[in-house]
Amino acid sequence: MKIWVDADACPVAMRKILYKAAIRTNTQVTLIANHSVPVPSSPLITMRQVPQGFDVADDEIVRLVEQGHLVITSDIPLASEAIDKGATVLNGRGEILDKQNIRGLLSMRDFMDTLRGSGIQTGGQSALGQTEIKKFADQLDRWLARL
Repeated sequence: MKIWVDADACPVAMRKILYKAAIRTNTQVTLIANHSVPVPSSPLITMRQVPQGFDVADDEIVRLVEQGHLVITSDIPLASEAIDKGATVLNGRGEILDKQNIRGLLSMRDFMDTLRGSGIQTGGQSALGQTEIKKFADQLDRWLARL
């Protein structure tokens, strides 16, 4: 099994958790971003840099992901495409995204985009805290244990 990471906005704390988990469980982790992201020297952990451009990293993840893989992203459209290919998606807040909840999340995202496009200030998500980072680590461990 493989883990694909949408690394353009992946916090350092989450990357460190992924690196440790990869080595502990002998699982391949690939970070994909349009800028260089430092990774530890390990045959299990790779960084793939893609050209600059809108959704280039997302498109590369969708191209490479397969059924049974795990995708780490907070990007709802990317999550939807990965789920359609049979992958599991874990977001940065430790939530598993799946066929049961992705449509509602896509609708809410589109609604919020419409509000922002109308000039209404909607704010954003709060910053990740220790609770969310722990929840992320716990969900990752659960997924790895199922292998």
